[in-house]
Amino acid sequence: MDNWDEIRTAFQVARNGTVSGAAEVLGVHHATVIRHIDALETRLGAKLFQRHARGYTPTEAGTDLLQVAQATDDQFSQLAGRIKGQGEGVSGELVVTSLTIFSGTIAPILAKLQADHPELILRYLTGERLFRLEYGEAHVAIRSGNPPQQPDNVVQHLLDMPVHLCASPSYIERYGVPNAEAMDPHHIFVGTDDAASRAPFNRWITELGWGEQIRFRTDNAMTMAEAVFGGAGIGFVAPWKMRELGLTEVLPSKSDWVTPTWLVTHVDLHRTNKVQTVLAALKEAVSSGEMFG
Repeated sequence: MDNWDEIRTAFQVARNGTVSGAAEVLGVHHATVIRHIDALETRLGAKLFQRHARGYTPTEAGTDLLQVAQATDDQFSQLAGRIKGQGEGVSGELVVTSLTIFSGTIAPILAKLQADHPELILRYLTGERLFRLEYGEAHVAIRSGNPPQQPDNVVQHLLDMPVHLCASPSYIERYGVPNAEAMDPHHIFVGTDDAASRAPFNRWITELGWGEQIRFRTDNAMTMAEAVFGGAGIGFVAPWKMRELGLTEVLPSKSDWVTPTWLVTHVDLHRTNKVQTVLAALKEAVSSGEMFG
């Protein structure tokens, strides 16, 4: 198609909602953006956007066109991600993702890996978002819970991660040491904000009928640990955070609180040298107790 630049411009206008935002992303003058939109609408004989004071909103015709543009942009991103990862040397860009709670143990491992391979550019991205390996958004993902089911992914078990039910010194000073097997009603919990959470330890609280005692709720495991440390309640904390924060274990960790953790890669990049190198480093760190110990 000889008008791809115009379609790409329309895609960025829809994504950013403004001409100025699209111009900044594309590195062109805002007049070029307007000219491309006008030319594309003339070529197609249809209005692609409703103009208003706050920006541009796609029409029905615009939405149809932009779905095609999105698919094409995704395919280009996928191709670029695969090409970047195909080198046989341990160099170039390597993107690793995980939940934020893992950062304190994973970051030092990746830092050592980068020191051993100075030509490697490491990007370690944390958070709740599931990065799309099939589109080259990441090379290696560390995920918890049920085994990932996305097609074309290689999924390897890394470890079963325990958690500990903990309280801070300030909480114990205020409420006393809890007897978690026969919890007094005045004790309170720090827990997840997701009532439908399938985390094993969350199910345990719910099944025992203590759900109403979760008085501090959050969607972030790191924040949960910090809230327990701050005395907001009793809560479940990863072993390394328990040690780091000096928390007191209320009840020995139970086998049914364990959360399986997985290494996930895309089949197209799985056997490349740099992906295999980082996988080996993470597995060795677990085996030696350096990570998640």
